[in-house]
Amino acid sequence: MATTYDFPSDLRAGQEELHQVRAELSALLKRLPWSVVPLDGFSDAGAWRKIERPASPGWTADEQAEVEKLRRRERELAIFVSTHRYWSELTGPDRVDARAKLKHAQETPPDSERDD
Repeated sequence: MATTYDFPSDLRAGQEELHQVRAELSALLKRLPWSVVPLDGFSDAGAWRKIERPASPGWTADEQAEVEKLRRRERELAIFVSTHRYWSELTGPDRVDARAKLKHAQETPPDSERDD
């Protein structure tokens, strides 16, 4: 039987918000032009793999600020989750297993919410 862990609610919430921030940042970066600053487009058909980019208008100041805000929050949450006091209760393989399971903890409710 797989080991289950009783993650503290603040750790679960931090990991969940980290997933949300990363998803939001990824979606934003996909919408933005490929270059932060305005650049001409280019095509390099002579490379081992053809590379083409259209001209980029660059990012606006608001877009740059939004990316920076999300990256800053992502760093804060990653530090919070990875240095949480809960990890000191576990050692070796248990700590590694628990860290992996925390990443998917939002997919399953905590023991107190399950209807076993």
